[in-house]
Amino acid sequence: MAAPQALQLSSLDKIVIETEENQIREAAAAEFDYSQRGQWLRAAVLGANDGLVSVASLMMGVGSVKQDAKAMVIAGFAGLVAGACSMAIGEFVSVCTQRDVEVAQMKREKREGSSGSGNDEKLPNPVQAALSSALAFVVGAVLPLLAAAFIRQHKVRIAVVAAVASVALVVFGMVGALLGGTPVAKSSARVLAGGWMAMGATFGLTKLIGSGHEMQI
Repeated sequence: MAAPQALQLSSLDKIVIETEENQIREAAAAEFDYSQRGQWLRAAVLGANDGLVSVASLMMGVGSVKQDAKAMVIAGFAGLVAGACSMAIGEFVSVCTQRDVEVAQMKREKREGSSGSGNDEKLPNPVQAALSSALAFVVGAVLPLLAAAFIRQHKVRIAVVAAVASVALVVFGMVGALLGGTPVAKSSARVLAGGWMAMGATFGLTKLIGSGHEMQI
């Protein structure tokens, strides 16, 4: 009787050990996936959010002192082009700097005989990062432009731009949270609050300056 019981306990121990090992591997794999997503996810979410908030705020600022739809759309389009170029150049320079640092570190490790990874495939791609940031900025910036392009009434146009921007901010926050494995509600609320602050400040300050000095725009 002792031998079968010992054999049964040994089998149970093996099952428990294998289960624990599988859980550890799954946890490690999940953590690895999120860390690998970090770079492109940061660039995409940052670009889309910047495009949306920048262009929506710019359009609302112009709309606070100018009722013409054409002025809002032209200002928004100029913001789209300038912002996309700025995001692409900034991301390219940033990633190039990061790549240079990593290459220098790999060279130091080779000289010192360290067992570093030395894998060029893991180095960041500055061109890819720049294009991703610019494209994400354009995707975010197009939304308020489309919302304002076909609405003639000034107050309705301002309200629609603000509403579309708010919905898009919530969606961007949710997507970033789901892909990054972070709390959805917290991420969405943070992104939405930041967008409201930017749009409100731009609208209010532009209206204050434009009205106070009786500027003819």
